[in-house]
Amino acid sequence: MQLAFIGLGTMGAGMALNLIKAGHDVAVHDLRKESATRHLDAGARWAATVAEAAAGAQVVFTSVPGPKEMRQVGATLLDALAPGSTWFDLSTNSPSVVREVHKGFAEKDIALLDAPVSGGPIGANAGKLAIYVGGDQAVFERYRSLLDVIGDQVLHVGDIGAGNVAKLVHNCASITMRMMIAEVFSLGVKGGMEPLALWHAVRQGAIGRSRTFDRIGDQYLQDKYEPASFALKLAHKDLTLALDLGRELDVPMKYAERAMEDFQAALDRGWGDRDSRSPMQLINERAGVQIKVSAEDVKKTMARA
Repeated sequence: MQLAFIGLGTMGAGMALNLIKAGHDVAVHDLRKESATRHLDAGARWAATVAEAAAGAQVVFTSVPGPKEMRQVGATLLDALAPGSTWFDLSTNSPSVVREVHKGFAEKDIALLDAPVSGGPIGANAGKLAIYVGGDQAVFERYRSLLDVIGDQVLHVGDIGAGNVAKLVHNCASITMRMMIAEVFSLGVKGGMEPLALWHAVRQGAIGRSRTFDRIGDQYLQDKYEPASFALKLAHKDLTLALDLGRELDVPMKYAERAMEDFQAALDRGWGDRDSRSPMQLINERAGVQIKVSAEDVKKTMARA
């Protein structure tokens, strides 16, 4: 099978090299030929252009910076790829852009699947990436073995665009949480703790001992907040004390203050004896979505981890 890999940057370089090391016939292209040194040494073929890389390829992988570059590469691939071929875009992209580009490729019988990855350069080099794939499931299954070479958590998550929805949710959570962590660590250090001692302490607590997203399965995903594991009225008291400490120490607490708005709104609804996760329901209400998953389905999904 002839493959093409376009984009040998921070993430693409490791993924392409793993495909080559697995024995696949791979043509590589990047804006800088020196980026392909390792790949050429490992047996890849150099392509001077995107069109040259795609010529004769049954499967093309792209790893480019974003929507603009994906559109540019796609314009060339649309002309260069033969009907029946497949394009996996590994970039983190706009779901709307992916869906729009997909339409033109579908008209020419070329499969496009969005497959953004998570795991960083270390994961890319080691072949230990999560790959969120959106698109035709039959095409996904046909080339699953190729994806397994570059990732150890290869997941088909839905129709075209769903891959990037999952990736953006993941990254938005990560980016937002790190800012909140900086806020509370500032509070702890200004409150007199040594950073290393604080870090060790919070790692031993309930949040520190478990995967963050594992903790939402029992209540939030099931829309079930009774009986309470940790009552809202008690969490409201703790959040109040933390905010009081922030004011006392002159530490800005904008993320905690935003959370307090929702905790107070939930208390005003009479939810004090419900679980402290119940204010999460207010976010869903504002977005106009309902999230309710059965306990059995949560259990099955947890077992897949």
